[in-house]
Amino acid sequence: MADTTTTDAARPGTAGRSRTARPPRVNAGSVATHLALSLGALVMVFPFLWQLLTAVKSLAEVSRVPPTFLPDDWNWSSFEEVFSALPFREMLTNSVLATAGRTAGQLVFCSLAAYAFARLRFRGRDVLFGLFLSVLMVPSSLLVLPQYDIVQQFGLLNSTPALFLPGMFSAFGTFLLRQAFLALPRELEEAARIDGASTFRIFWSIMLPLIRPALAALAVITAMTAWNDLLWPLIVNTDPQTMPISAGLTSLEGQYETNYPVMMAGSLIASLPMLLVYVFLQRHFVQSVAFSGSKG
Repeated sequence: MADTTTTDAARPGTAGRSRTARPPRVNAGSVATHLALSLGALVMVFPFLWQLLTAVKSLAEVSRVPPTFLPDDWNWSSFEEVFSALPFREMLTNSVLATAGRTAGQLVFCSLAAYAFARLRFRGRDVLFGLFLSVLMVPSSLLVLPQYDIVQQFGLLNSTPALFLPGMFSAFGTFLLRQAFLALPRELEEAARIDGASTFRIFWSIMLPLIRPALAALAVITAMTAWNDLLWPLIVNTDPQTMPISAGLTSLEGQYETNYPVMMAGSLIASLPMLLVYVFLQRHFVQSVAFSGSKG
């Protein structure tokens, strides 16, 4: 009986020792990964921070050597000068229309072409798709002259449609969506055909909703490309009223002097819409990257 009592009395001490928390081990690899990611985040954020700090400085302070990091006086008038120096609202509207037109066009035409190359069976499909992808090997600068000639012949110079019509077709977008279609099981199509669904009904009602992450990724990529496009708008538009904001900001650069605070303020305002779009759609963007590489 005494032995039993002694054993029971010793149990609380043993349980207490077993519950003693061990200090967490420091994983050197995890620490290095977090430091690298933090450094990468700092590198990505620093240009926007420098852009903001430059926008709130005076022109004399921006021209100071050596440059200063924080402004002496926070001057927010540059954001007001942007709207007086440029037809900013018209340019912003042109950018929205050009981005929306190119994005919508690529989603429509690329999805149709991708579905045909991925799910329809016809002779020479793979060869034709290889030739289609060969367009990616042609530098985009070589396509500027024929595209300009086509736009000029249709009388679309200095117009909003000229900003997005040549960019409504994309070999990369077709490839991205084709990979997404290939990852879907063929049993879905077979079951739909047994139920009497047409090819277009299968594409529109069954297959297309299943690749929404890839569609969102293509929309983000296309929208960012169209919004930041500079060369093509400068070629086809010379009227400030029809220019997008990316091309309009170049007019702030003078021959002898450039008002960098106003230019940085305009650039910051112009970059905000795409930042918001990416923040809200980044989950779909990451999903599509993994989704598109799941099957070749």
